[in-house]
Amino acid sequence: MQFKKLFIPGPTMVHPDVLAKMATPMIGHRSKDASDLQRRITEKMRKLMFTQNKIILSTSSGTGLMEGAIRNSTAKKAIVFSVGAFGDRWADLGLLNGVPCDLHSEESGNPTMPETADKYLSTGKYDVCCVTHNETSTGIMNPIEGIAEVMKKYPDVLWLVDAVSSMGGAKIPVDQLGIDICITSSQKALALPPGLALASVSKKAEARFEVVGNKGYYFDFKNLIKYIDKKDHQYSSTPSLSHMFALDFQLDRMEKEGFENIFVRHLEMAEFMINWANKYFKIYPKPGFESLTVTCIDNTRRINVADLNKELGNRGMQISNGYGDLKEKTFRIAHMGELHMDDMIEVTSAIEDILKLN
Repeated sequence: MQFKKLFIPGPTMVHPDVLAKMATPMIGHRSKDASDLQRRITEKMRKLMFTQNKIILSTSSGTGLMEGAIRNSTAKKAIVFSVGAFGDRWADLGLLNGVPCDLHSEESGNPTMPETADKYLSTGKYDVCCVTHNETSTGIMNPIEGIAEVMKKYPDVLWLVDAVSSMGGAKIPVDQLGIDICITSSQKALALPPGLALASVSKKAEARFEVVGNKGYYFDFKNLIKYIDKKDHQYSSTPSLSHMFALDFQLDRMEKEGFENIFVRHLEMAEFMINWANKYFKIYPKPGFESLTVTCIDNTRRINVADLNKELGNRGMQISNGYGDLKEKTFRIAHMGELHMDDMIEVTSAIEDILKLN
């Protein structure tokens, strides 16, 4: 099998040393060593997320914790703001779990604006607000700083943020913003194999869990936190220790590079990709709301994206076609995790050569 350099929105490239940590010999998941491992991960994730909140880990994709979050948090009704496929998914997760839920979808390519959130929350109908920070299907990064100002007006509303594809690539000061549940997962900017999800949980959210029933078992946040508090950083079911070994090591690597340096690196790659896209094609999202981890490009030249990707594959690289209805209408080039500016120059130079761009 030929391994390709991945410029897709996940899974992303994993450093060989991180992969090697996945092969660490097993330990008992009820052992002191397992507790120590999770405790180390918690302290490092708190630094990355700029929070003092509790951190829960789940052997699942980010979708698992998104499902758990809306089910555990909604006592009255949730409002989900969507700017693409993964915002829509959050609403589906709520409805499939019997959670009263409304969906507001923006026109494709447009962000969720603070005034939109304010319009819905001012009705008093909702006790949960769900926002996608970074939407990979459309390449949008929502203005959560502005939304945070709106959320301050509604202290009884829990704010749930999907940061699956942005945490580790963009600075998200969870406590400063007032995010109650901030969700991410391993296979994006954290640059691990898929299979582990994480979330920070505020005290306000913990209080809500006490009054919401029918939370299930596997994604019962109250139960997960109980095991952290009472069982010394352990789990209600067997976790993926292999992912935990790798994450513990990867967070050390990230700290060594410096979190602020990582954020700058991602910003520089994003700016390079946005400029490149606008030179040869056109950026898909509304200008000023482009993602820092994946660039979604409007296929204005009507190239065959599948054929382009086949040619890139012959050169050992892979980008991503458009998602869902945007297939062939757009294409996406990710710039997160282990990627650096040299990689972005490599992939864009290859595209220019294949398509004979000038």
